Parts: sequence; structure tokens; C-alpha cells
Amino acid sequence: MPLPIVLLILFAALLHASWNALLRVGADRLWSMTMMCVAVAIASSVIALFLAPPAPASWPYAILSGLLHVGYNLFLVRSYKVGDLGQTYPIARGSSPILITLCALVFAGETVSTNALIGIVLVSGGIISLAFRQRRLAVPSLPYALGTGFFIAAYSVTDGIGARLSGAPLAYTVWMCALWGVLMPLVYIGLRDTRSLFAPRPGVITALIGGLVSLLAYGIVIYAMSHAPMGAVSALRETSVLFAALIGYCFLGESLTVRKVLACLVIAIGTMLIG
Repeated sequence: MPLPIVLLILFAALLHASWNALLRVGADRLWSMTMMCVAVAIASSVIALFLAPPAPASWPYAILSGLLHVGYNLFLVRSYKVGDLGQTYPIARGSSPILITLCALVFAGETVSTNALIGIVLVSGGIISLAFRQRRLAVPSLPYALGTGFFIAAYSVTDGIGARLSGAPLAYTVWMCALWGVLMPLVYIGLRDTRSLFAPRPGVITALIGGLVSLLAYGIVIYAMSHAPMGAVSALRETSVLFAALIGYCFLGESLTVRKVLACLVIAIGTMLIG
């Protein structure tokens, strides 16, 4: 994989960890996630005005991805609500690179080198190991965490194929994100009501900024998937766990145990094999 692509993905991983940290500190994560989507919808719609639309062949993928992103949001929020964040997040993020590699092989005929495959397994294994406590994996929200991982794999492969068919990854990204950003508030209103969505609350600016950061991060990932194997891109993106551990230690008062350090070392080795 070319070094510029690797560096771009690692930057996206840092951005991804940052917006997840913003979501993590929110009291009402469904509202925070929805407000992030509002920011995504507004920014994407404005950018789309200045770009030619993507090729029609990519439109069904953009629509499907928008729906899958809504499912991902709901499962992510639910897994955070039901289970311990320190366990559900690694399972969701760690399971997706392997799933994406398999789906990319089946649906896009995409293969990766032996070194990259070993790297993907190491990254996924290192991330999932963070969910173990006292050598046991007891996660009440395991179905939601795994469901989140499946949604990540599904929308990632959908976007990888869609971006390649679009002929314009940036245009594809903003069209898909605009749709996703509109759908999520509609789902929120259906689950709750309009008043609670737009009522002034502490943290609204933080949520809106988080949405813009997430848009930039995923835009980079879609661009990378149009130029490199989807499974390898996903594994590199999930190094966001490394950045999340550092952010948690430096800013959120979380501990940095020996187990975390060893897991991060395994992830780093896998990253080097991929890159």
C-alpha cells in the first residue's frame, strides 16, 4: 500500500478516535449521535452543490450505505447503553476488518497479500483482546457489539464498491453522507419527538463539531478504499483504538494497563505488516 495512503488512513483513525471520544462523554448518546448527523447532512449538502454528481451506477450503493449507517448508529448507541464501553467498542471495531476482508473477497473479488492478511488478523486480534477481562469474555451487550461490527463491514464494502463505480469518491461520499445525515434525525423523531431533538442542550456545539470530524474521517477512508484493498484500509482505520487509548489516558482519566500496552503493540505490528 502506498505510504501516502497509509498516512491518510492513520490520520483518519486519529479523527475517528476523536469523535468517538466526544460521543463517549455525552450523557444522551442517541441525541449526540443524531446531532452529529445533522452537522454531517448540512456540510455534505453544501459541498455537494459544488461537485458534479457521482456516476448513476453508484447511486444504489449510496442509498444502501445510508440505510446501513443508520443501523450502525442505532446498534452502536444501544451497545454503549447496555454494555461496558471498554468491552463493546473493541469487539465492534475488532471484528470488522476480518469481516470486510471476507466480504470484499466474495462481493468484489478482492484479495490481499499474505503479509497484509497476517497484519489484518493481528490488528483485529489485538483490538478484540482489549475486551477480555481476567481471561474471560463476559459481555452483556455482545449481540449489539457484534451487530455493530457487521454493520461496519456491510457499509464499508458497500462504500468501497460504490466509490469505485462513482468515478468521484468525494462526490459519492457527500451524497451518501447527506442521505445518512437526513435519515438519522427522522429515525430519532420516530423514536422520540422533534422537540427533544432541537431543544437547546449543553454539548450541542461539541456534537456538531464531532459530526464534521466524522465526515472528514470517513471521507478519507472512502477515498482510500477506492485506491487500496478494503480489508487492509479497514484494519489501518481501526488503529483508532490506539489513539482512543491515548486520548482516554491523557484526557479522560482512563488507565493504561500492561494488557492494553501489549494489545497496542500487537496492533502496531499488524499495522506495519499492512503498510
